[in-house]
Order: sequence, then C-alpha cells, then structure tokens
Amino acid sequence: MRKRRKIITVSTAVAAAATLPLLMSPVVSAAVLEDDDESSRMTRLYAPPPDRDSYRQVARLAWRGDFRDSAGLLSMVRTPQAVWYGDETPEQVERLVRRTTRSADWQGRLPVLALYNVPGRDCGSYSSGGADSLAEYEAWIDAVAAGIGDREVLIILEPDSLALLPSDCADASNAAQTAVEQQTVIEEQTTADEQTTADEQTAADGQSAADGQPAAQEQPAAEESPTELPPLPDPGAATAPPTGSAAPGTGQEAAQTPAQQVPDALPAASETPAPQSPAVQEPAALDPSASQTPAPEPSTEQPGTLPELTPLPTPDPVTPEAGNSVDPDELDTPVVEDPETAARYSEINYAVDVLTALGQTSVYLDAGHAGWHSVSSIVPRLIKAGIDRATGFALNVSHYQTDPDSTWYGRLISSCLAYADEGGDPEECADQSWSRRHARRWLRAHAPDDPAGMKHYVTDTSRNGQGPWTPRDRHIDAQSWCNPPGRGLGRRPTTHTGDALMDAALWVKTPGQSDGRCLRGTDGPLDPVRGTVNPEAGEWFPDQALELVRYADPAVKVFRRTAGR
Repeated sequence: MRKRRKIITVSTAVAAAATLPLLMSPVVSAAVLEDDDESSRMTRLYAPPPDRDSYRQVARLAWRGDFRDSAGLLSMVRTPQAVWYGDETPEQVERLVRRTTRSADWQGRLPVLALYNVPGRDCGSYSSGGADSLAEYEAWIDAVAAGIGDREVLIILEPDSLALLPSDCADASNAAQTAVEQQTVIEEQTTADEQTTADEQTAADGQSAADGQPAAQEQPAAEESPTELPPLPDPGAATAPPTGSAAPGTGQEAAQTPAQQVPDALPAASETPAPQSPAVQEPAALDPSASQTPAPEPSTEQPGTLPELTPLPTPDPVTPEAGNSVDPDELDTPVVEDPETAARYSEINYAVDVLTALGQTSVYLDAGHAGWHSVSSIVPRLIKAGIDRATGFALNVSHYQTDPDSTWYGRLISSCLAYADEGGDPEECADQSWSRRHARRWLRAHAPDDPAGMKHYVTDTSRNGQGPWTPRDRHIDAQSWCNPPGRGLGRRPTTHTGDALMDAALWVKTPGQSDGRCLRGTDGPLDPVRGTVNPEAGEWFPDQALELVRYADPAVKVFRRTAGR
C-alpha cells in the first residue's frame, strides 16, 4: 500500500512538471478555470495565466505528497485577478494590453487591468519606478488606450497615486530624521536641566553652610515649575506618506506603518502558527497609516451633537489646514501646490479623460484604505484628480482591511463626494472615526437617497481574509503593509456584491507576490519578523502564498462539483 502511494505521488509530480509548459498556455489555462463568480453570469471576470513560479511550487508540493496545499495553491492562482502593467515602453504595453483584452473578449470575460506607471511611484521605495515625465506618461496611457480599443475593461488607475502624493513623500522622507533630531533635543534639554538643578543645589548648600544654617528644604513637587519638554516621539508612529517606493524608511512604508508591535521571527511556512483573529485586535486611534475599525456605538450618556473631526494627516498643500481657514478677500496670493503634486493631478486627469473616452472602460481612482486617510482628507484629492469623470474609486488595493471596514469607508466617501458636488464642504463630512450613530445621522441628513447618482467603488479582497496584521514589538518599524505574516485570502472576486454602491470585490494585488524586502527599519537583509530574506517586490513568495491558502476566509474550495451536476 505504501509503495503504491509513493508511485502515485511520483507519477502526479512528474505529470505536473511535464505539463507545466502546457498549463502556462493562455488558452488551456483559461479552459480549466473555475468560475468563482457564480452569482453573476452577466459579468464573469478574467483570470490571467499564472506566474510560472507558482506552478513550480504546485509541482514541488505534489512531488512531496502535499496534495491539499498543492490543489489549494492551484485554485488560488487560477482565480480571476488583475493584470498589472507598469515600466513597459509604449510599444510593449500596447501589445501586451491588446493580447490580454483580446483573450478576455474571446472568453467572454471582463479583464481587470491595474495601471501602475505614474512618475514618482511609491515615493521611490520598494515598488519604485514609473515614467520619467508627464509627456512620457501621457504617451504610455495613449498606448494602453490603443491596446484596449473598443473592448470592455475595468481599470484600477495607479494604486497609491492619490493616497501617496509627492507632497506626502517629502514629509515621509524627513520623518526618521525629524524623530532623531527631536530625541536629541530632548536628551540635551534633559541633561541641561539636570546640570542646572545640580548647580543651583550646590550653590544653595554652599550659601547655607556659610551662614551657619541648614540647607533649605525642597519644595513639594506640586509647587515646582519644571521646564516643559516636547513630547517623546512614538518610535512606531508613521507620518503621512501604498500597494504601491526613496530608500527604505520612506514612501509607502512610512505612509502605512502603524504604531504597533512586531512579533518575533515567523517559523517556516509549514510551521506557521494560526493567525490572530481580527476580533481580538485592540483598536487604535485613527492614524493615516494605522489599520482600525470604526468606533463602537456610543452609550446613551454620549452627547447628541456631532463630534468634531479628527485632525487631517499631512494637509494637502492646496487646502488650508483645519481650523486655519482664511477669508478669500484677505489672501494676497493664491495657495500654490508643489510642482510634483500638481503634475500628479495632471497625470491622473489625463488618464481619466483618455481611458473613459473609449466607451466601454470603467475607471476607478485610488482612494487608499480605511486605516490610512480620513474621509475629509481623501475626498478633495479625488475631486482634483477628476473623480467626476471617472466611474468611481478603488479601496484597499494591496492591503488587508476587512470587508466591513472597507464598505463603510466606501459609503462615507461616496456620500461625501455627493455632498461636495452639491456645494458642501468635505471638512463637514462624516468620518470613519465617528461613532456609527453620529455618522448615520449625518448620512440621513446629507447623503442622496438614490445610489445611482453617487460614485461607486470596488475593493481588493485578495489578502484580507484575516484582516490587518497587529504587530507586537514597538521598537522597530513594523511596515504592517509589507508581507505581514499569517494573512489569508479574502472574498472571491465577484461583481455580485449585494451592495448598491459596490461594483465588485476583486483580487487586485496578485496573491503570492512579494511586497518587497521588508527590512522594517533594520540593515537587513533578513526580515526581522519572518527571519528570511523576502523576495523583491513583484516576485513570487512561496511562504506567503501557502499562508494565504491555509488561512483563507472563506476557505479555498479544493474540490469542486463539475458544472451542471
């Protein structure tokens, strides 16, 4: 019996290895796809040919006799997901996009394209790159449009482009140096105060001895007037800047690293402990980089008035800071945004105009995620980027926020956009930090009754099955967005969402591909959390791929019924 099982295992692995080139064929790969969008036959999503390294891992698992993980991984890579384009020349991207859209059209499926080539992408961090200039980017977008033609396409336009503006990059790049300088000032001030106190005490003792009197008793601490020191910086706190990229420590990692803690090195994939349940994670105060759930329902003792909004994270250069509004008649000169940020808005607006002009293309702009920007922070950015001409916005791309958090955040953003379109001030919009009772009161008063007149959204559910990661160690940069351990696949891609404002749940980030080296503030090359050297951004990460399958919620269906039975 054991010999027979070994023969079957070896035969399966050999067959998998021998048929690997055949499985990589787009036609065969498409022919054996499982239909995960069972509730919506009108719009079935396209699954691109999987990464070659993913099939190699499938074959290795089968060779070892690990058939369940092998089958689960195979199911994952054959699930509909986005096709990413960026860094190609205009000629290359036109050819590749045409190939993908033609293949999807031939199969009667809707392709999802993630365009990721904006200049200054990811603040020069792990996913750095992109076009070199506005003109180069416009030529690239023109080539994408030529490759699409009149075919139906859903586009996720430039993840992180609005949640991580060039103005945010400048703040993020100075965050570490600022923290060091603040700590140095604190230490120097403390030393000076201690020296001053010692000198004064010595002088008092000397004077008392000269007078033949005992030294005066110290005043009680409550009567002292100590020197006020600036607050100690939070070692894990992140300044306002994604998946998305300057040197490690800036850009996306500074943008999305919550002030949380990092666990000890993660064991090998086969020994990975069960992930933490999102239900037991302690909520943190809203931070542009922290993952959190909306505030709980207020008690009956809470006031009935609406609370004030939390401060904005790194105010947009074109918008006066909250609480510092200025009468327009008193302004001598207009507020001017920095050239890089102005160029970013020009690039996104150009892409919106060119792509929506194709007729059958749905375009969704970047809106970050629920643990990053407040509603009143991201809405003005969406407006300046041309959301009025786009189909809607995309949430949680390459991140881990739960579906309830994303849908609530999406509803608030959509309602605020409608409110602003009628002349309202985004600063007055309900925010995800508000209690649900107060937010719903605002929605009843200001949100349109008909969702058809509001902007819709899509969410990325490729890796949010276990929710955001909660680190334990606060002494290093957590980089919670970067290959966090113990995460799982989320909701399967579908256009049948049951939400009038939510057009689709998608797998935008390719599950199994690395976010980058994830040095977490260390000199590397090891990831201090996992204890391994993570692959470069975009490369296949076998350990993480297995985690996503094993901790998927809902669980991966390894064995499926044949259609029609």
